[in-house]
Amino acid sequence: MKQALQYATAGLLLALGGSTLAADIEAGKAKGNTCLGCHGIANYQNTYPTYRVPKLAGQNAEYIVAALKAYKNGERQHATMSPQAKSLSEQDMQDIAAWFSQMEVK
Repeated sequence: MKQALQYATAGLLLALGGSTLAADIEAGKAKGNTCLGCHGIANYQNTYPTYRVPKLAGQNAEYIVAALKAYKNGERQHATMSPQAKSLSEQDMQDIAAWFSQMEVK
């Protein structure tokens, strides 16, 4: 059962667009520092339209990369995130995701 779950997880990560690029956490910190303005504030909500902005500390890196790719290619739409993601390279996404994933959840 455990092995089947591992295979399923690996398959899901590949389907989400997992990459073989080596992530650089320090580069991710430099590239993603401005993301903290929204994604690093406890209980932050955008005022119009009102929605909760997710904190990214401790989030799965592959999920962050998949979300950024979806914003970049138009599968996800958001007035702020879409243009931000379009400015990122694959390496940028990997680095930022690695940095957020290793952050302590508070």
